[in-house]
Amino acid sequence: MSEGARTPAQIEADIARRRDGLAATLDELAVRVHPSTMVRDTKAKAVSALDRSVGQAYVAANRAVGKVRAQFVTEDGKPRLERIVPAAGAVVLLGVVAGFSVRRRRR
Repeated sequence: MSEGARTPAQIEADIARRRDGLAATLDELAVRVHPSTMVRDTKAKAVSALDRSVGQAYVAANRAVGKVRAQFVTEDGKPRLERIVPAAGAVVLLGVVAGFSVRRRRR
């Protein structure tokens, strides 16, 4: 026999090895395309996207609250009365206007 020639036993072993590899690949593909696997994967992706969106919304809201808080409180935590008093006055005025508006509609 020449160096490149293989024995029938080697060829059979190679075929068996390839057959086992193909069987494993087919089993993996069957699991991947199974409906329950596809539903689970889709659900996991949706939950992940929702978690990411909620996280981004939380960060944005936290940033906005921080900016508003900075308008009414100094860095050391003391209230800025020069900004709080006019804002509170505006809120009270809006409440009074809304009250009159509601009262006017009831008549």
